[in-house]
Amino acid sequence: MARLFGTDGVRGLANKDITAELALDLSVAVAHELGGHSAFGGHRATAVVGRDPRASGEFLAMSVMAGLASAGVDVLDAGVLPTPAIAYLTQRMNAEMGAMLSASHNAMPDNGLKFFARGGHKLADDLEDRISERLGVEWERPTGAGVGRIRPFPSGAEFYIEHLLRAVPGRLDGLRIVIDAAHGAASVVGAEVFRRAGATVDVIGGEPDGLNINDGYGSTHLEQLEAAVRLRGADMGVAFDGDADRCLAVDADGNRVDGDQIMAILALSLHERGKLVDDTLVATVMSNLGLIQAMEREGIRVVQTAVGDRYVLEEMRARGYTLGGEQSGHVIMLDHGTTGDGVLTALALAQRVVSSGTPLSVLAGVMTRLPQVLVNVKGVDKDRVETDEGVRGDVAAVEAELGSQGRVLLRKSGTEPLVRVMVEADTEERAQAYAERLAGVVQERLAL
Repeated sequence: MARLFGTDGVRGLANKDITAELALDLSVAVAHELGGHSAFGGHRATAVVGRDPRASGEFLAMSVMAGLASAGVDVLDAGVLPTPAIAYLTQRMNAEMGAMLSASHNAMPDNGLKFFARGGHKLADDLEDRISERLGVEWERPTGAGVGRIRPFPSGAEFYIEHLLRAVPGRLDGLRIVIDAAHGAASVVGAEVFRRAGATVDVIGGEPDGLNINDGYGSTHLEQLEAAVRLRGADMGVAFDGDADRCLAVDADGNRVDGDQIMAILALSLHERGKLVDDTLVATVMSNLGLIQAMEREGIRVVQTAVGDRYVLEEMRARGYTLGGEQSGHVIMLDHGTTGDGVLTALALAQRVVSSGTPLSVLAGVMTRLPQVLVNVKGVDKDRVETDEGVRGDVAAVEAELGSQGRVLLRKSGTEPLVRVMVEADTEERAQAYAERLAGVVQERLAL
């Protein structure tokens, strides 16, 4: 049986995969696992619930809140806010749990459910499995005064804005920035934070109507932001995804600045101030070799984890590290948040530009991105990719030929018979040639 939870909650086509019934049942299971009366000394548990602007989020949020309240949990309805805002508010309000309705960067027809435990932390795999096992299990329903209450929580947005401004207190006066809000959850709070910090703000993708989230705007569609920054003569631009837990940027010339470059900039800033714990940055195995090389030159160690910001976070929490993230723009600053926060990342990046008096293009130049080619090989026995002698031999041969000028990574898909072949090299041509060569080996050796 396929696992219900993926790397970032439960996600799928709204009203088909992600139904009102599933949202209600999952919320009941979460309430029992995280907020049962026996677990909290008999007092009533509390949950903070938020969503992005998708049309389906309207009825799915109602289902989540109904499920929680039916299980005896009081609900604070925060409305449309970024995912990291719900994580923060779960912590601030000392709530036993939080819930966010969003499919992140996915197209509008999708939606998803993300849950947070006390303190605003993402759920561990074993906890998600226990929640899944509770689905369909009979339970004793509270009645009368035992049912939960649902109340609006309009002050949640202001609490979140104030938190961000405390986390990055430097002023941004004189900075002109374009913000692409992806018609998503940060359409209001993202711009407001930068205005209060003193920046001159132009917003694109900031008019959500429930149907246009991520549609041609946001971190997966940077073309609009690149053009807007050049047209308006801005110093920089930032783009969020639908739930604003990640951020990418462009410099004044419209050149893209990815998550690896953002992490490099922020790591150096913390390093200079003596605030980068153990002089260590946490990234995933998909981060560009150029990031690792650049950090080594600056005396910063890079620890790599499996793909997924949850694994970055687990490593950071286990070792007490300060900064980590992904190439896609999920950046975690553990001193200020429990999960990736696109608005916080953008604010810290902009503050570095202003405080250093250095253009973003120059700051981003600390690392040189090696050309990276990814080839998906379908219809193969993915579970043999790490043990097949022929595949291992060819990978070793390519690695020897690349030497220190590149690397090879083979990853199996978690959901389908597919192997991802990633090669980095000093030129695009070499990366492409080696990736295609290894993809051919994988197809030949592991074909089903």
